[in-house]
Amino acid sequence: MGFLKIDHVTKSFGALTVLHETNIAVEEGEFLVLVGPSGCGKSTLLSMIAGLEPTTSGDISINGRSMNGVRPADRNIAMVFQSYALYPNMNVGENISFGLEMHGVPKAERDKAIDQVADLLQIRHLLKRKPGQLSGGQRQRVAMGRALVRDPDVFLFDEPLSNLDAKLRVDMRTEIKKLHQKLGTTIVYVTHDQIEALTLSTRIAVMFGGHVQQLGTPKEIYDNPANMFVAGFMGSPSMNLFPAKIVVQDGTAAAEFALADGGKAHLPFPGDAMTAHDGRDIILGVRPEAVTDELGADRSSNAVHTINARVEVTEPAGSDLFVVTQLGGKEVTARFRADVEAKPGDTFPFAVNMEKAVAFDPETEERIG
Repeated sequence: MGFLKIDHVTKSFGALTVLHETNIAVEEGEFLVLVGPSGCGKSTLLSMIAGLEPTTSGDISINGRSMNGVRPADRNIAMVFQSYALYPNMNVGENISFGLEMHGVPKAERDKAIDQVADLLQIRHLLKRKPGQLSGGQRQRVAMGRALVRDPDVFLFDEPLSNLDAKLRVDMRTEIKKLHQKLGTTIVYVTHDQIEALTLSTRIAVMFGGHVQQLGTPKEIYDNPANMFVAGFMGSPSMNLFPAKIVVQDGTAAAEFALADGGKAHLPFPGDAMTAHDGRDIILGVRPEAVTDELGADRSSNAVHTINARVEVTEPAGSDLFVVTQLGGKEVTARFRADVEAKPGDTFPFAVNMEKAVAFDPETEERIG
């Protein structure tokens, strides 16, 4: 049934529908990330869970209780905002305990809760400081501490790391993940950063145009994208997508596509995959790590096939060398080992693991098979 149930929820502003019928069931202790580009509806959905926005239709329930008409203060949720929203005239300890004080919690209980949260987030040395004396990362810890003392049914995070620099974002991601593992709390987390989504979540809802495009585990979303939007949005670098045609010979289906020199290449699908689609035009999707140099290919796979293609650009990236070539008239990024000698203009063998390849319909953009 789900601890947090979003049941046929829609949201419209006048004639504009920004969230179409949405159904998500979040189990107790789960970490659900809502991810997608700006304007996809993820923050609107979070606001409706929080009670900051009413639903146009449908129902949201927490622990079996419908939230329709329930004030935000009565929902037993805690929210961590992008902007921290700390009171500048209060010190850290006062900021953390303010909500408890407003709910009439006795001072002894408030002090105990502050102590526990301060130790958990390692901010005890900051308790007497004002927000203006803190770094961005420290302010975010305080904002998290203020949510944690509430002991809510559900934590809601609205892009909490977007104001931090790149290194601090990575550090805070790790802290949030450790916190979830330690406490086992139910979290709904909004971000536009797909790496954040893949790193933190137990499940991801990929959103676009007010629709949930796919709901699944990080592995399901990454390895088996439901459509071309999910394939292109999730992953860095994103999945390579290029046109091909399915050709079946001797009972084996292969993806046939053009090379930059005018020739054609064939990459067989494993087993009997795609044999029912002879002659069909497709968009072939392959992750960069599934296109590599021959020695870097997955030796446990029986579906690695080599094609010779021209190197267009090389991009050294420390532990990897990204190599750009052209397949099917589109740029394709391959992930080589860092010490591979591949130079622009060279014709080079690219090893493609077709166990990791997926096919999409060019018209509907949905996955085939």
